[in-house]
Amino acid sequence: MIKYHREQHRLHHIGWLRAAVLGANDGIVSTSSLLLGVAAAQATHTGILMAGVAGLVAGTMSMATGEYVSVQSQADTEQAALETERRELAEDDSGTEHHELTNIYVARGLEPSMAKQVASQLMAHDALGAHARDELGITDTLSARPLQAALASAGSFAIGALLPLLVVFLVPDGNLIPAIAGASLLFLALLGGLAAQAGGANVIKGVMRVTFWSALAMGVTAAVGAMFGTVI
Repeated sequence: MIKYHREQHRLHHIGWLRAAVLGANDGIVSTSSLLLGVAAAQATHTGILMAGVAGLVAGTMSMATGEYVSVQSQADTEQAALETERRELAEDDSGTEHHELTNIYVARGLEPSMAKQVASQLMAHDALGAHARDELGITDTLSARPLQAALASAGSFAIGALLPLLVVFLVPDGNLIPAIAGASLLFLALLGGLAAQAGGANVIKGVMRVTFWSALAMGVTAAVGAMFGTVI
């Protein structure tokens, strides 16, 4: 009896993981940047808090809508390509589709005779599936799932945005700016590390990449807020 070794790859996480990480990262960065900008402009504690709540609600809805529309467009493109391929297979009387699949396997390193045999067997089993996977690059693992992506992005954004808002609730005005910046960078470093670990990537690189660009975004926003706060 043949024993199969099941390798633990992380690609089955890629759809929801990308949306969740993007949403949480956006939630922390955009909300903390907004809070820092408003705080640097000498707004009241209540004004800072209301700006953060407005940013959370607007950002959550924006992430859900944007992610759904984007991924749905990808799904529509995939479906159109599959319909075209299904029609070509139905109208193929000269073996063009079989020859096309054979050439793909030859280009990947199979001998022509073996490539022809593999193409024949795969097309006999599931012609559309074989062409979708090997010609179009569409698989169940990486296929677009709009609703899943939208919910993951919206939920993770809201959770991410709540973290700097909690700092505003708990910290007095005098320490608000350093507390928001420090806590947000800590949250982002943890997020970058967890995302890298979940995806099987380098944790240190993930942490450094997230914290650097996030610190830059918060710094620029705080500088703009301070500038307008002194002018107005």
